[in-house]
Amino acid sequence: MSGDEDRIKQREIHFNRLRQDDQVSRAMELLRGIDGVITVERVSELVMVVGYDLRRLSYATMEQALTELGYHLDNSLMEKMRRALYHYLESNEREALCGGKCQDVSTQVFINRYAHLKHGCHDQRPEHWRTYL
Repeated sequence: MSGDEDRIKQREIHFNRLRQDDQVSRAMELLRGIDGVITVERVSELVMVVGYDLRRLSYATMEQALTELGYHLDNSLMEKMRRALYHYLESNEREALCGGKCQDVSTQVFINRYAHLKHGCHDQRPEHWRTYL
């Protein structure tokens, strides 16, 4: 395998079957806007395949961000084992590729999205009033 093939990953993301809303379509739209995501394809009603550059993004980061944004992933035993294997393999590969200094750009995307949501955690005071005692 060449270096490019080693760093480009194709992973399936399985969503919980108990949810009635179309999580896959919404997650596909969200992931398409992230630097490092190369392909996003719908496989079935509950499964999508994401191709991404391991130097820029990890499966664990995508999974964590989707969970934090309210998506419900499949938590069957088989899926938990698959995700644990992905996390282990990718953490080792990222360490070998970048020496622990890989740029994870997806974190900034999700931080920006969270900052623009209305969730009651914003301080409405002007900046100069926040430091005033």
